[in-house]
Amino acid sequence: MNGAESLVRTLVASGVETCFANPGTSEMHFVAALDRVGGLRCVLNLAEVVVTGCADGYARMAEKPAATLMHCGPGLANGLANMHNARRACSPMVNIVGDHATYHRPFDAPLTADTEGLARAVSQWVRIGSSAETVAADGAAAVQAAMSPPGNIATLILPADTAWNESAGPAAALAAPARAAVAPETVHTVALALRTKEPALLLLSGPALGERGLYAAHRVAVATGAKLRTMTQVPRLARGRGRVPIDKIPYAVDRALEVFAGIKHVVLCAAKPPVGFFAYPGKPSMLWQKDAQLHVLSRAEQDVVAALEALADELGAPANVAIPDPGMTPETASGRFSQEGFGATLAALMPENAIVAEEAVTSGRALFPPTYAAPPHDWLQLCGGAICEGLPLATGAAVACPDRKVICLEADGSGMYSLQSLWTQAREKLDVVNVIFANRKYAILQAELAAVGATPGKTANDLLDLGRPNLDWVSLARGMGVEGSRVETLEGFADVFRSAVGRRGPFLIEMVI
Repeated sequence: MNGAESLVRTLVASGVETCFANPGTSEMHFVAALDRVGGLRCVLNLAEVVVTGCADGYARMAEKPAATLMHCGPGLANGLANMHNARRACSPMVNIVGDHATYHRPFDAPLTADTEGLARAVSQWVRIGSSAETVAADGAAAVQAAMSPPGNIATLILPADTAWNESAGPAAALAAPARAAVAPETVHTVALALRTKEPALLLLSGPALGERGLYAAHRVAVATGAKLRTMTQVPRLARGRGRVPIDKIPYAVDRALEVFAGIKHVVLCAAKPPVGFFAYPGKPSMLWQKDAQLHVLSRAEQDVVAALEALADELGAPANVAIPDPGMTPETASGRFSQEGFGATLAALMPENAIVAEEAVTSGRALFPPTYAAPPHDWLQLCGGAICEGLPLATGAAVACPDRKVICLEADGSGMYSLQSLWTQAREKLDVVNVIFANRKYAILQAELAAVGATPGKTANDLLDLGRPNLDWVSLARGMGVEGSRVETLEGFADVFRSAVGRRGPFLIEMVI
């Protein structure tokens, strides 16, 4: 048994069931080993940015890592953006990056690169395989590192000779540590702050955004009057009728500052201190007021759900509290696109238990309020700010949850970074409805020009314009094997969307704005 086969067997024994791949020459022994080892589903992607984005979406829904397979330093570099996004989402991921044989590296062949340096930029754990005898143990350690709370990016660099040389066989799986408990003293201290009845806000992230965490936070809010918010970008949020409705911190700094106006206590529940996405002239970086106190109930790697439940009990909150009624499900809207009208139409037609992967950027700013009354669903977002993830995020989620309808809400500019995801959806027959918001411009950057006080001219406007020629998303989808349709009104969207969610397989709707 060579090193590659011992590594594949170790990954399977460690609970890894899926590998998103774009292999090259250095990985051929790993590829060949896949035929000799059962239990690992291999999904080909046409670009590494799709490989890592799929692995992120898969991890968020499967709650365990997929493996990725990429080729040398340049291949890894192509996947870095979505590794960054996955790291920000605390998604576990095990990257296998083939590299030159150990004895070949000194000759500085064309693909020679600082693969380790590239990996360390976005990975919490990096190791270079040193021999075929140890590479299986390296694989077990990589899975353990990825599964260690709160979820990490683990990258194993696999020199070609460590894959083709004889090994000692697979290694035993290693148990990942459980989430650490929050100390009772911490819970007591936060409870004392909330008992002052001074205006307070609980900022939630990570597992706190699941049904159980949200319900515990709602108990705290009922008992104390504290407000609930999520970070601006959510890795995975349980939403819809029967779930606790919660809004995000707005992206725009001025609106975000309004959320924290008058708040005296900010309680971090697996969340980081809230800051602006960017710096702007004359505006603060920190969003909370200077006289407010920050309290850390739980760090990201701790058991935030148990901490919220303990806090609710400490405060004497009732065990059973009513979840606010979101009201009637909105009706479908008509006319040209508006965020509110689209959100209402989506809520009216969304199937139960759907997964929404959203990178709508400017077109998605107002989608939360009208979808509170939608059927129960999960909402995934781009967390690291590197646009390119909506389509692969949805693709990976569909691989993880083949029994659930996935709805991808994607901006046209961002979608062009990773449109190869559509080919994977077609090849794997994934159940994804892709909605492309075609405003044919980088609208968010036009807003950013105004926000920083810049005055655009012809050159600046040209750099933010996606016209001349217009992108034809229906043709692009067809070229990838995905059927599509273009709509220009919300009535047209409703008709096509109804049909798309009523059938299986990938479909694309170009929503012209």
